[in-house]
Amino acid sequence: MKEADPRMHSAEHILTGALVKMFGMGRPFTTHLEKKKSKADYRFSRLLTEEEAHRVEAMVNEQIDRDLAVREEFLPREEAERAFNLSRLPEDVRETVRIIRIGDFDACPCAGTHVATTKDIGRFRLISWSFEEDALRIRFRLEP
Repeated sequence: MKEADPRMHSAEHILTGALVKMFGMGRPFTTHLEKKKSKADYRFSRLLTEEEAHRVEAMVNEQIDRDLAVREEFLPREEAERAFNLSRLPEDVRETVRIIRIGDFDACPCAGTHVATTKDIGRFRLISWSFEEDALRIRFRLEP
C-alpha cells in the first residue's frame, strides 16, 4: 500500500470532519492523496454552493490554526466497531484498531501516517468540487 503524504492525509481527516459537522456526510468512499494535490469522494445529494465551499475551507483552516495534537489510540476491534465504520480498513486489521484523533475535532480508524500537530499541515485550499452520480468530489491542495 502506498503511503500518503502525512500533511495531506491529516488535512483529509480535517476536511472530512468539517463535512461531517456541516452536512452530516460520512467518510469518503475513495481518496487519492498526493503531495501536490488530492481528491476525496463523498456520498452526497448535491453540489456544494460557492458559499458552502468557502465555509468548509475556512473551517478546515480554523482547525489547522488551532494547533491540535494528532494522536493515535488503539481500541479492541469490538469496541471500535461500535463507534466507527471499519469498512475502509485493510483486511489484515484483526484484534486491535488504530484510531487517529485530531484534537477534539475528528476521530476515525486509520492505518496511515499523519503529522504530529495540525500546524505542520500548512494552509488548506479547495481547488474545485464537482457532483456526479451521487458523489461529491472535492479537490484540494496545501500551501506552506
